[in-house]
Amino acid sequence: MEKADILKLLNDEDSRLDILPKLTQTNDPEIIWEIISLFDAERIEIRGEVFSTLFLNENDILEQLLKGLKHESKNVRGYTLLVIANRNEKDAIKEIIELTNDSSGLVRTCAYGALGHLKVKESSKELHQGIFDSNLEAVKSAAYALARIKEKISQEEIDSMKRLERKDFEKIFKFFN
Repeated sequence: MEKADILKLLNDEDSRLDILPKLTQTNDPEIIWEIISLFDAERIEIRGEVFSTLFLNENDILEQLLKGLKHESKNVRGYTLLVIANRNEKDAIKEIIELTNDSSGLVRTCAYGALGHLKVKESSKELHQGIFDSNLEAVKSAAYALARIKEKISQEEIDSMKRLERKDFEKIFKFFN
């Protein structure tokens, strides 16, 4: 299929779900960028298919994924972080750490989760700061990531996490004992 036809199908809401599974091995930067941009689609089925398409791609698409981390949409930045982590793209650690300071709680949550998934010990400073995040999901993600890298938490951090719902706090706290 021609590139122009693929791009046209990706831009047509009715054909996206049909074309995405056929693109798991594309290495065309323009097509990959269009796929990444679909993380901002309203329909969750589309976003799920985008994740699968990018995750299953065996080509080196890290350059395009890194571009996705700079996208204006928090959805694109956040979900691209998840693809990068699940692809075990350790060459993106610097960029992931930078996104722990993103303006979006969703993106910070995904960044902490990605660092934990990749077990990035050198991100402990950012993860400790995440315990004090204003977004409770980000706090949970940072705490879980700290546990995954076997990092100790301070009494001040424990006290801060007590603002979580009791069951969430207890679930997280058990990882540290």
